[in-house]
Amino acid sequence: VFDGVYPFYLQQRKVAVFDVSSIIVIVVFLTFACSFLLIIPGIRGRVRLYWTLRVLLSLLVGVVIVAVQFTGDWETGWVTANTSYKSFSHALVNADIGLHVGLAGVNVTLMGNPVNQVNETINYNEHFSWSFDADYDHSYSEGLERGLPSPILYVAEKFTTQSPCSMHRQYRISGHYASATLWVAFCTWLISNMLFSMPVLVYGGYMLLVTSAFMIFSLLSFSTVRNSLMCPIQFGTATLYISYGGSFWLTLAIGLLCFVAGITVVTLHYFSLDLLKTFFDLRDDKAEEHQEMTEVYVNAHFMNNGR
Repeated sequence: VFDGVYPFYLQQRKVAVFDVSSIIVIVVFLTFACSFLLIIPGIRGRVRLYWTLRVLLSLLVGVVIVAVQFTGDWETGWVTANTSYKSFSHALVNADIGLHVGLAGVNVTLMGNPVNQVNETINYNEHFSWSFDADYDHSYSEGLERGLPSPILYVAEKFTTQSPCSMHRQYRISGHYASATLWVAFCTWLISNMLFSMPVLVYGGYMLLVTSAFMIFSLLSFSTVRNSLMCPIQFGTATLYISYGGSFWLTLAIGLLCFVAGITVVTLHYFSLDLLKTFFDLRDDKAEEHQEMTEVYVNAHFMNNGR
């Protein structure tokens, strides 16, 4: 303790939107995409375009379903305010305070305007997790011991289990259910890809519809926090409001994309099956070509000996 105040540290612990897990997921799917692009020149004709479209769209759906599990911008909010910087001090600073809510926790950002004020660099970004293997209250207590700035502790306190706002319980439960339904959507996405590789295309379309349904269920689960009263987060006369962020809208867009793709596959199955088989490179003329090749390559010597 220095002059009765916990010392501050300048290290940033986690990015507000992306973390290491999200980057790993993106790199893995980009590796799959690049590997496919290396073999795509070996596919001849118009089928090359169909294969490219199918594979890239499928990888896009997969990477979004997994990556949004680790992002921190399902809900975001910013406010600029004059606020106290540390406990037991009357000094005020002008800063941007940001709140980023993910499925597994919250990020609280504090950026000074300008960054250097009161002889310190005001540039903080703290993550507080409520996942199954994390204790949110313990993370908050550690923040108190490290002497984090007052605006960060004030926002983080709203999500503690002891807070009368009950925001911790609301966000934690909705986030867990949203994450679980997204993992189910990922499993159904895998099944749809396996079905599309077999001559049962209509069932692949059905599984795409199921994938879309579970992605929409995850959004509905997360949005249930809006049904309860939210405690105001105020800094003097300024109020921090939060709204749906990029991950929420991206999940909604991909869910609608899966719905449109599934409806298209099912519709083509019943009204234009030949076009559907052409797009998936499962045309009947391929089987006829194989049969013709079998009849052409017949060894006449063995046929004569058989007589």
